[in-house]
Amino acid sequence: MKSLRVKIFGSEYPLRGEDEEMTKRVATYVDEMIERIHEKIPDQPPLTIAVLTALNVTEDMMKDREKNHIVLQNLNGELQKMTQHLSDVINETGE
Repeated sequence: MKSLRVKIFGSEYPLRGEDEEMTKRVATYVDEMIERIHEKIPDQPPLTIAVLTALNVTEDMMKDREKNHIVLQNLNGELQKMTQHLSDVINETGE
């Protein structure tokens, strides 16, 4: 694991990650989210901004998980239909 420094909301943090590019992308995403929330409510203390950011990031993640789950269910349904169709074709030609 490589150590790198990232800047989030004006402060630098040393982080370790297996994928340096992913770690940088995550840090950039968090920093951008914090800045957006801070722009909307600049008078709030940093802890409030951090908690609201955590909630927003978690909401985004949960929405993506739900979308992925639905896509996976749809793919599984289509795969089952295709498998059944292939079985039917094989059985018809084998008779």
